[in-house]
Amino acid sequence: VTLPLAAHQCRLLAQLENLKPEIKNLAERLRYEVSVRGKQLGWSEKVASFHYKKNLRRIITELYIRDNCHPFKATLLVWVQVPMWVCVSLALRNCSVGATGSEDNAEFHVFFELVVQEQFSAGGALWFTDLTAPDSTWILPVSLGLVNLLIVEV
Repeated sequence: VTLPLAAHQCRLLAQLENLKPEIKNLAERLRYEVSVRGKQLGWSEKVASFHYKKNLRRIITELYIRDNCHPFKATLLVWVQVPMWVCVSLALRNCSVGATGSEDNAEFHVFFELVVQEQFSAGGALWFTDLTAPDSTWILPVSLGLVNLLIVEV
């Protein structure tokens, strides 16, 4: 699910980066035009700045519409990944503590809880032989945090 969104996000960010020189040129031209017009009409610096900012926002919005690359679209990946991360985290937590959430078929749930608990308590490796016990060495949480930081920075 997230791979196509990540590719789409990269394409959008590249389009936004390609628009920067055009925006810079248009901003310089607009600054000159507002300056000339402001001197003709006797605008104060504050009024000229207001008109410059208003027209620059309009021009940038038109460029985003023209190229179909509004910066908010680049945040779509985050809006998909955060709920997925929450759901996966809750599912793993429920598996590790044996929570099933419903009481429909109690015998099946008890059997399932016992099987899952048994597999998690005997399925570790290296220094973490029991996956239901907290990591007292903090190696996994710290390494996971560092890997996520590395991914974000790269």
